[in-house]
Amino acid sequence: MPEIRYVRGDATAPSAKGPRVIAHVCNDIGGWGKGFVLALSRRWPEPEADFRAWHRDRAHNDFGLGAVRLVRVERQLWVANMIGQRGIRTGSEGVPVRYEAIDTALGRLAGEAARLGASVHMPRIGCGLAGGKWSRVEPLVTERLVRRGIPVTVYDHGEGGG
Repeated sequence: MPEIRYVRGDATAPSAKGPRVIAHVCNDIGGWGKGFVLALSRRWPEPEADFRAWHRDRAHNDFGLGAVRLVRVERQLWVANMIGQRGIRTGSEGVPVRYEAIDTALGRLAGEAARLGASVHMPRIGCGLAGGKWSRVEPLVTERLVRRGIPVTVYDHGEGGG
C-alpha cells in the first residue's frame, strides 16, 4: 500500500509535477494571521481573501467544522482551506483542534483531489497552533487520502509543522 511521503521543505512550494493541492487547517471563527497561513499569504493573496469572504457570508454557505474550499492560486495548484479547528488557543484553554472535523474535511478533499487528478501537499496539519498530535492526524490522512490512491507529501519545516 502507498504511504505518506515525508520531506524537509516548504509546503507552499510542492515538489511534484502535475495538479497539486496544498492542504491546511483553518479555524471556525474567521481568524487568519498566525502559523502556516502567513506563509500562504506571503505567496498568494487568494486563499486568505477567499477564506475571509467565505466566513463573512457563512449564513449562506457551508462554512463550519469539516468544510473545505479549494482556491486556485496557479494553473495546476490549489490551496484547500479546511475548517478543522474550533476557535483559537487562548491562555490555558484546551486545544482547538477537532479531529472529527479534520477527518470530514480530508474525506471531502479526497473527492476534489481525485476529480482534479491531484497530489496533496501539507504541513503536519492540525499540529501547530491547533495543538493536535500527529499520531492522531496521520491515520486520518492515510485513511481518507492515501488509501484512495491520492499521493500525499508532508513537509517538515525547520521549526516543525502545523
